[in-house]
This record gives sequence, structure tokens and C-alpha cells, in this order.
Amino acid sequence: MSWGFLRDILSGVNKYSTGIGRIWLAIVFVFRLLVYVVAAEHVWKDEQKEFECNIRQPGCENICFDHFFPISQIRLWALQLIMVSTPSLLVVLHVAYRESREKRHKMKLYKTPGSMDGGLLCTYLISLIFKTGFEIGFLVLFYKLYGGFNVPRLVKCDMRPCPNTVDCYISKPTEKKVFLYFVVVTSCLCIVLNVSELSYLIFKYTIKCYLERYNKKVQTMKSECQKLKYVDPAETASTALFHSNASPVLDRKKFILY
Repeated sequence: MSWGFLRDILSGVNKYSTGIGRIWLAIVFVFRLLVYVVAAEHVWKDEQKEFECNIRQPGCENICFDHFFPISQIRLWALQLIMVSTPSLLVVLHVAYRESREKRHKMKLYKTPGSMDGGLLCTYLISLIFKTGFEIGFLVLFYKLYGGFNVPRLVKCDMRPCPNTVDCYISKPTEKKVFLYFVVVTSCLCIVLNVSELSYLIFKYTIKCYLERYNKKVQTMKSECQKLKYVDPAETASTALFHSNASPVLDRKKFILY
């Protein structure tokens, strides 16, 4: 299987990621994609042919293998790797949309098309939520399908057409168990990184919005203070004296009228 398209997607989103996002990409590249391609595929190669039961009843081995391995573990991991990586494509598509929009309008609409703000920030947060959801979903699915994170040496099967309870043996169980634990640990590490990056971005831009509102409020108060006219104290005193001299006349006029 060629993984070039997945490599291109992850390489494209790398320049728009935060520091935590780049750590996540490194783990996916080195500890998941390369390990899967170089080693894991060979460990599970021809796993059905190497699954043996102590009886030669036609169809018994096939039924037992399908019962204990309803989905091949290696194919389930491949599907998991694809699903947790493709949400990053949303970010690449959003940046491409910004670039095409600037070309269409022939003017600068953004500081940089890849700047993490506004709609692109929302897209990035949505991609993190999807990646975290897929990671958790596949771990739960794996646990439900195989009854835990374990590869036993011996399984007992009594499915038809087996005439009775037969013993079936899984090839290279220790080696498969090591890879299974490795995949589960790296998956949990990716969940922690995704949640950390999500929390970091929400906290960062919440503080940024608060500071922008505070600075805007301060600027408004300064502009209002500058609009107030400066009143000369001497002018204020003369105005007060004029009113004090005029008041007796007004009172006298009022007295005559009454």
C-alpha cells in the first residue's frame, strides 16, 4: 500500500501547525506511519494462513479465525491512521480557499493566508476535535472487537462446523502483543497532544480577545477625555461673578411682578 498521499497531507499542514501540532506530526510520521510500513505489515502478513487449529474439519479454521478476528488488526490500524490524519486536510483546503479568493479578487484580503485567525482558527479547532474523536473511537472499537488489548497464544473455539471445542493457536503472539501495546500507547499520546493543543489554542485566543477588548476600552476612554474642553479658572470666576450680580435684579423684577 502506498502512503505517499498521507505524507503529502501531513507535510502540507505542518507549516500551519503550532509547536504541539508539529510534535503530533512527528509522532505520526516516525512512530506510527514508518513503524507500520516497515515492521507491522510483515508481522501480520498471512495471519490467516498461520492461524492453526488442532482439527482438520473443513471450514472450522476459517470460522474460528473470523470469530476471533472479525476485522484484521493491521487493516484496522491502517484505517485508524488514515482517519486521524485526514482532518488535517481541512486546514490545507481552507488555506487554499483563502489563496484562490485573493487571486480572484486581485487584492490582499489577509495578512497571510495561513495566519491562524478567524475562520482558519475554527477549522483548525474542528480538525483537532475530529482527530481526538477518531483516536478514542478506534481504541474503544478495538477493545470491543477483541475483548481487550491482548493477543493470546491459545483460543478455544466451538463454532459450527467444528464438531466440538477445538484449540486454535495464533502465530507470533508475543511479537504481535508488543506492536499492539506500542500502537495503543502512541494513540493515547496523540490524544493527550490533541487535547493539549486544543486547550492551548482556546486559552491563547481567549486571552487575546480579552486584551483586545481591554485596549479598545482604554482607547475609547482616552478619546473621550481628549474631547473635553479645557476651562480657564479666571473665565469661570468671571462667569460666576456675572451671575451673582444679575441675581438681585432678577429678584427685584420678580418682586414687582408679584
